[in-house]
Amino acid sequence: MKTRLRRVVRSVRSGFRRYPRAILDSLRAQDNLHHDDDLPELIHDMYPHQLAAVWLGHASVLTQIGNHSVLIDPVMSPRIGMRIGSRTIGLPRINPPSVPTRSLKGVDIILITHAHFDHLDRPTLVDLIDADTTVVVPVGCRNLIPYGFKAVHEIAENSELMITDLHIRAMQPAHWGARSLVDRHRGFNAYVVEGEGQRVLFAGDTAHTETFDDLEAIDLAVLGIGAYDPWEHMHATPEQAWSMFQKIGASYLLPVHHSTFELSEEPIDEPMRRLRAVASDDFDQCVIEPTEGELIIINEGEIETAEIDA
Repeated sequence: MKTRLRRVVRSVRSGFRRYPRAILDSLRAQDNLHHDDDLPELIHDMYPHQLAAVWLGHASVLTQIGNHSVLIDPVMSPRIGMRIGSRTIGLPRINPPSVPTRSLKGVDIILITHAHFDHLDRPTLVDLIDADTTVVVPVGCRNLIPYGFKAVHEIAENSELMITDLHIRAMQPAHWGARSLVDRHRGFNAYVVEGEGQRVLFAGDTAHTETFDDLEAIDLAVLGIGAYDPWEHMHATPEQAWSMFQKIGASYLLPVHHSTFELSEEPIDEPMRRLRAVASDDFDQCVIEPTEGELIIINEGEIETAEIDA
């Protein structure tokens, strides 16, 4: 009981340190986090590869898995939070997105892990509406997806879905799915996606969990490593993420959920420093140190990186 009370007090203090200022800034600031409109369409750059990924900041990752482009938790807005009129009231992005949202339009599948504002961003989804794109969400999240996509599928934990030749399995991480304080009915998922012999785990937000221990033949594990102070009961520390990765036995780890929004108390560069320290000599062999907008190609167990050609 005392541990829970201390955790609540620390969480409230952490929130009051950043949210009042962010709300005031939201009301008076003009968000101008623009990017170079001459950047190419990423989907075409990735298509020739059986397994490739581009980290887009925070938990947003564009992947090519077999014959399909799969976009996870796209959040490209300059702020995250509630919309009031034409403004978003909430936390600002630290740096502009590395690619324009339009370069993601036309992706085959969008996966949403849960309804939190830093994972389900309606303004970004509005920009991505396409009649050829299918969206997959947890139970209770369908009504948050704007109209105009090819289809929106709700999938519960421990359920499976086939989209043409792509197999999607939902699992339940150690997290929660509420959109707001009184909005407790929404689900939350992790996903294992398989196509053409390539298997990727998108863990979503999760505390340390044994949920993924029995997975086999995972080529790429996408795990969050940030926002753990004071939220370790809902977000894994770098050490915990590394422990989960080792138990999964995946070939490579792509660490996400860091360095994009100030959601917690740890210094912005601490998650990657701690991950490098705990992984030690295995870091360079197993961890893909992400650079926003860099194309990561996994080819027969070898990693290649490439700049996106303008």
